[in-house]
Amino acid sequence: MKTNYKENFSYKSAQKRVKDIKGFCVHLIIYLFVNIAIFVVTTLDEGFISGLSNLSNYSTIFFWGIGLFAHWASVFGPNFIFGKKWEERKVREYMEKEEKQRWE
Repeated sequence: MKTNYKENFSYKSAQKRVKDIKGFCVHLIIYLFVNIAIFVVTTLDEGFISGLSNLSNYSTIFFWGIGLFAHWASVFGPNFIFGKKWEERKVREYMEKEEKQRWE
């Protein structure tokens, strides 16, 4: 019985992609809830106007936002640069190279 490597790889790849997207969505939701809570607590604690004008209240939003952007880029960014055709071509190339080395 011959294993269909392309189907197996496609399934694993799709499964990983869904897991990565789900992880990003969870990260985004946590980011929103936590930063809204921090923003509300700090502005209520300091007073609305002074809380809005205090730039240190925005540091968590800013730096975590950088991390969130990096997460977004790792999940969605490679498809902009390295498309699906490139990925399939590289996988095929490595599989052929491995197959060739196995028979040498």
